[in-house]
Amino acid sequence: MQSYRYIIVGAGMMGTAAARHLSGWTDGVALIGPDEPLDHSAHEGVFASHYDEARITRTIDSDPIWACLANRSIARYRQIECDSGIDFYTETGCLIVGPRRAEGNSYIGEVLAASERLGVGVALLDDVDLTRNFPFFAFPSRSEAVWEARNAGHINPRRLVRAQTLLAERQGCALIRQTVGGIREEGDRVIVATESGEQFMADHVLVAAGGFSINTALLPRRLDLKVFARTVAFYEVDEAAVQEWGSFPSLIWKWSEEDDGIYLLPPVRYPDGKIYLKIGGDPNDLLLERESDIRAWFRSGGRTSTHRHLTGVMERLMPALDLSRTSMAACVTSFTPTGYPAISWSESKRIGVLAGGCGAAAKSSDEIGRLGAELLFQGAINDNGYGVDFEAAFRR
Repeated sequence: MQSYRYIIVGAGMMGTAAARHLSGWTDGVALIGPDEPLDHSAHEGVFASHYDEARITRTIDSDPIWACLANRSIARYRQIECDSGIDFYTETGCLIVGPRRAEGNSYIGEVLAASERLGVGVALLDDVDLTRNFPFFAFPSRSEAVWEARNAGHINPRRLVRAQTLLAERQGCALIRQTVGGIREEGDRVIVATESGEQFMADHVLVAAGGFSINTALLPRRLDLKVFARTVAFYEVDEAAVQEWGSFPSLIWKWSEEDDGIYLLPPVRYPDGKIYLKIGGDPNDLLLERESDIRAWFRSGGRTSTHRHLTGVMERLMPALDLSRTSMAACVTSFTPTGYPAISWSESKRIGVLAGGCGAAAKSSDEIGRLGAELLFQGAINDNGYGVDFEAAFRR
């Protein structure tokens, strides 16, 4: 049985970040997780939500904890790119649009206040500015926007994970492309068993399996984590349209104060060679109670009702766009009771957990992974810059 000092279970955005940081501080690190399946619809195993080409990144967040996680991560993007030779960050800016501010609380007012607290340089745009600078969008009259041009845009999560993995391996981290089926403590060691029948031993283990962390075989008690099904829609666009649009930002749009709104990614080329706009924003929640439900959800490819809703949004947002060439995909978001990532020990001081992106972790995954690595290496998170303990909750 192969033995390591530390094993990280889960090779997604958080797990690979943790592996990079930890293997830079010590030896004896292993990262266990499968690669992306070739055929999602026929795959019976686990999935990851980073199987995509674009995620929004921005520094502004009304919550200071999430703002700090994002800012620390974004500050390291270029160094990770330089060290790995893999580009994953595109600074196209982020446009946040909502109804014009009025009396009382407002979405744009909160975003603007957050930018001021963080010292982020932004521009405030009105209807005329939006039409002049972003003519491909058709926002309703009396809209207002916060425009963050620097340190914002989008990242390629597949390429970021590849960069983190490459750097971790370069630093001596062992990469084991298998799926973990169970974790158990035996005396002063932890045994990690894979679904293929192999076993590995470690002093400490960190479970960073995303929504699949609710698997009761991975932790001493089930993690208190709500996993929601999400559907994203894609709309193919031509090269000519991309050239005509020119600079195209990442977008977050709330058309009313009451609605949750949507997010939209700029045109990005996908592995099939085609260019797509991607939109997300489910109108309602679908809770996935069991780990087997998550596997089935990813295989399903998403909900047609959400796809129709998102197409209706696109008809309002970009009425001149041909929406006939469209598809959809399934992903998940995982929420902890605190609204912050769970980065702590379980009932065992040898088995830790790193999970709960709360719909905001892609851009912040490097810093979240660093905190997970710190937990393993030092036994606790000793960074005083957050003011929260990131303690995980478990079901009784």
